[in-house]
Amino acid sequence: MLAAAFALVAVHGIGRFAYTPLLPLLVADGFMGLDAGAAIATWNYVGYLLGAMLAIRLHEPAQIRRILPVALLVNAASTLAQGFTDNLMLFLVLRLINGVSNGVVFVQAPALVLEWLARHGLASLSGLMYFGVGGGLLLSNALANLPADLLHGAARWWPMALAAVPLAWWSARQLGRLDRPQAGAPAQPAASRATPLIDRASLPVFMAYAGAGLGYILPTTFLPVVAREQLPAGHWLQSGAWLILALSTLAAAWLWNRLGSRMGDRNALVLNYVVQGIGVAGPLLWPGTVGVLACALMVGCTFLGSVLLTQRLARALHPHQGPRISAALITLYGFAQLTGPWMARLWLERGGSMSDTYWLGVGALVWATGWTLRTRQVVGHAVAPAGAALPAAPAD
Repeated sequence: MLAAAFALVAVHGIGRFAYTPLLPLLVADGFMGLDAGAAIATWNYVGYLLGAMLAIRLHEPAQIRRILPVALLVNAASTLAQGFTDNLMLFLVLRLINGVSNGVVFVQAPALVLEWLARHGLASLSGLMYFGVGGGLLLSNALANLPADLLHGAARWWPMALAAVPLAWWSARQLGRLDRPQAGAPAQPAASRATPLIDRASLPVFMAYAGAGLGYILPTTFLPVVAREQLPAGHWLQSGAWLILALSTLAAAWLWNRLGSRMGDRNALVLNYVVQGIGVAGPLLWPGTVGVLACALMVGCTFLGSVLLTQRLARALHPHQGPRISAALITLYGFAQLTGPWMARLWLERGGSMSDTYWLGVGALVWATGWTLRTRQVVGHAVAPAGAALPAAPAD
């Protein structure tokens, strides 16, 4: 679990989300314009989508053990290479490669460990792996802002690489050695593996997760930019908003893992989307300090929860699908995320503000809430109709 968490620090907290606190600094350096920054973010998400699609094809545990270490090291290498180019086109290609390897790792590392936990009767602990994303967000914020006055342009990626490379190397070694199922354990029937991923039970989960991907991506990519739009120069939230969001994520894995155990994953997911939607609407409803602060706190403490709750709920609905359903969900999530920066860029090119694009995120989370309410609740491997009363779940 620690290796999976460190893998998520390297590929997601640093490899992907370091771009958020670095973006306004790179724009101020003249490395790129804001419209180019949005376009590069889009290509990183294209890569993430391609990586998740690749993980659908390579979903067997034996395949994961071969591909996962390679993807981790490629991700770290691309983070390192970004610190040595001032060529914007090459930088875009590196962000694309970073996204592909991130997509593979973000699917395969948690899925591999979740299968291991399920074999040992510990699936309820699976959400704790996502501490790595929260810790990575906090680490990337520190690595972006603490040396901000000392570095310029592409060199701002050097501290990121210094952290990502050893974390990726250690995680690759540990996850590659994860123990296999015992010899002689019954193989999963081929017919079971071939059943449809999307049916009446799982369709609402997929539809809701599409909304979740679009709903969270705008604030987690552009919150520092919105803070600069809405707040006076020198305001502490211009650099502090992302730090608050990162700090808020630290408790998210534990909080939503526990709420899912007590309330049921479906009910906890409904609550998650409501809180997250209010957070995304914060800068629109209360422009300025209150709105930016509400967005940082509420999005930070929820978006990881929606990931871990959805993954666990979907696996409970289709326990025989394992990593395959995880990969399919994250592919959909990645496609939904891809549309956010693209729409933001179109709006900016027409003279709009970044703040106004958050209405799209609010609508997406309302959509996610509605579909989650139509999802059937799960107790262990038994599926209950939506809205049915549940027995008390044991604490972790």
